[in-house]
Amino acid sequence: MQPTTILLLIAGYFITLMLISYFTGKGGSNEEFFKASKQSPWYLVAFGMIGASLSGVTFISVPGWVEASQFSYFQVVLGYTVGYAVISLVLLPLYYRLNLTSIYTYLEGRFGTASYKTGASFFLLSRVVGASFRLYLVANVLQLLVFDSMQVPFWVTVTITILLIWLYTFRSGIKTIVWTDTLQTLFMLTALGVAIYFVSTDLGLSAGSLFNFIAESDLSQMFFFDDWKSEDFFFKQFISGAFIAIVMTGLDQDMMQKNLTCRSLKDAQKNMFWFTIVLTVVNFIFLALGVLLTVYAQKNGIEASKDDLFPYIATKSGLGFGIAICFILGLIAAAYSSADSALTSLTTSFSIDILGIEKKYDQAKQIAIRKKIHVAASLLLILVIIGFKYLIADESVIARLFVFAGYTYGPLLGLYAFGLFTKWQVKDKLVPIAAVASPILGYTISQLTLTYLNFEFGFFILILNGLLTFLGLVAIRTQKH
Repeated sequence: MQPTTILLLIAGYFITLMLISYFTGKGGSNEEFFKASKQSPWYLVAFGMIGASLSGVTFISVPGWVEASQFSYFQVVLGYTVGYAVISLVLLPLYYRLNLTSIYTYLEGRFGTASYKTGASFFLLSRVVGASFRLYLVANVLQLLVFDSMQVPFWVTVTITILLIWLYTFRSGIKTIVWTDTLQTLFMLTALGVAIYFVSTDLGLSAGSLFNFIAESDLSQMFFFDDWKSEDFFFKQFISGAFIAIVMTGLDQDMMQKNLTCRSLKDAQKNMFWFTIVLTVVNFIFLALGVLLTVYAQKNGIEASKDDLFPYIATKSGLGFGIAICFILGLIAAAYSSADSALTSLTTSFSIDILGIEKKYDQAKQIAIRKKIHVAASLLLILVIIGFKYLIADESVIARLFVFAGYTYGPLLGLYAFGLFTKWQVKDKLVPIAAVASPILGYTISQLTLTYLNFEFGFFILILNGLLTFLGLVAIRTQKH
């Protein structure tokens, strides 16, 4: 595919997003930017959240992961279903009862200001790094496919990418994103279906034989019970998946901000129910695509692997113009469906949690400050993504993302677990120390167990860090709540 064709696709895509932004963002109030005036249809939120949850990381990394890890990732996905049930039955009722804009406001009422700022700070760190990981992955692919041949530097590619996101989110934030995420999810799922069709057809597989082919492949082993020390061990991944869902969705301002735009708690819970079912099926299909891509690469002598596998086969293997177009559209959609909401949630959390603009200023001043923060958050993402260019090795991005999430979301898990399941109060000023100490101690423990016991924590590091934070809070408790 020619670079000019890809540029035309990108231009057409963003013109569409700008039109959506124009029709949904005429008000520009903080109520619209932060909460979409609580008028979002639940089915749009549910469908759009699929794209935001999958992102460019899943779109590229999960299929490329199959060659090395088979279907072991689906053990994590099954754990997600438990985590989403906890979100629907425990966290959403809490957030709606307290009528929260930022979910971290709960920590202020439960423990105090220092705990509140600590929780919000860990989210900001997690979201900046997580969104940057995702955008880096996609920007790098676009750089290879388009901009290198045009001699456009990587930093220019990244800057333009973030600028385009800012343009369609700066006025009405989450209200616009609920609608753009729906379109982006549609593009992603279309790309997935088209890729499976083209690759399976080339391999001579009919619709009827496709399932048996995947089921009989050595690459489709799903459950691993043999080695409890391995990071692929079923119970490690299943339990980790449950907690990953709780923290990366239920304790994440980005994901919960969409849920909180629903008209009622009942609608938000209905959204989570259907979102869980569809997301589980879609992740399975991505893994199935990974089998097909790996077999196709082996059959045709293609050496691309991991994060390079899907992009190479879709655009350079000669499968046709149709799969290339759909891949590019799906890739762009995957990137922006997570990045745009990340930018909005960063703006929301910093405005409300760190600066406290709702308590200090009138509406006009709040909007002015919010717009400045939106620009600052955009610049920060640009700097971090460019930094990743020189720090990322060849390990699949999804693995790095979840391991990092274990360290940054672990303290949030500990804080909320302590707040919800105990009645103790804590010495609020000491909470930041406990929260920062837990990932440091968790990393030390993980390295020692790997060195001396050959035990890999893998995604389980999230639970370890949450437990360490919980124990740290027990140590600084004061009296009953």
